[in-house]
Amino acid sequence: MNQSTQGRILTVAMTGASGALFTAALLKLLDADVRVETIHFIASDHALRVVGEELAPTGRSGLVDALLQAVGGGPASSKIKTVRNDDIGAAVASGSHPSDGMIVLPCSMGTLASISNGLASRLIDRAADVTLKERRPLILCVRETPFNRIHLRNMSLAADAGATIFPVIPAMYFRPPGLEEIARQFACRVLAHVGLQQAEAYQWKSGE
Repeated sequence: MNQSTQGRILTVAMTGASGALFTAALLKLLDADVRVETIHFIASDHALRVVGEELAPTGRSGLVDALLQAVGGGPASSKIKTVRNDDIGAAVASGSHPSDGMIVLPCSMGTLASISNGLASRLIDRAADVTLKERRPLILCVRETPFNRIHLRNMSLAADAGATIFPVIPAMYFRPPGLEEIARQFACRVLAHVGLQQAEAYQWKSGE
C-alpha cells in the first residue's frame, strides 16, 4: 500500500466491454476526491471504440475530458494521468511504484482472461498482475451476460489470486432518476472497496 502522506494513488483501466458511463462516473468521483493524489488512467484500443459508440467522442485526444463531460463534469484536473496501453514500461508496470490499488471498469472477458492467466502483454494486464503480486486491491468490474464456463473459470482464478470480482450490476432499490445516478451509485460502491467511501453513496435504512 502507498505510504505517502500526499494522498491515494490509484490505477483505473477501461477495456472494451460496454459501460463507458460507469467509467466516467468513477473518474469524476476520484477527480473530485481530495484524498486522491494521482489516478493513472489506461484505456485499451477496444475501449476507445466503445466510448465513441456510447458517448460520441472518438480518438485518444481529450478522452478523459470527454468522459467527464458525459456525466456533467468539467475538464479533468492534473491528477488524472493518461497512460497508453502499449507503454509496458510505464511506472504502474513495476511493483516498486507506490499504489493503493487498481480498478478495471468495465472489465471485458478478454482482459479477465489475460489477468487470470498471467498473460501480461499489455499495460492493463501487467498493472493488474503487479497489483496482485504486491497484494494490493484489484477490483474487476466484469461486464458480460450470460457467462459461459470459461468466463466463470477465469473469474474463479482471478478471485483465488486475490482479485475482487465486482460485476457491473447496478442497484435499482434507491429509485434512481436516470442513467447517470445509476452509474454514480455503482461507482460509489466500487470505491468503498478501496477504502474511499463516498459521502453521497446511498445507504439502505431499515424500514425503507
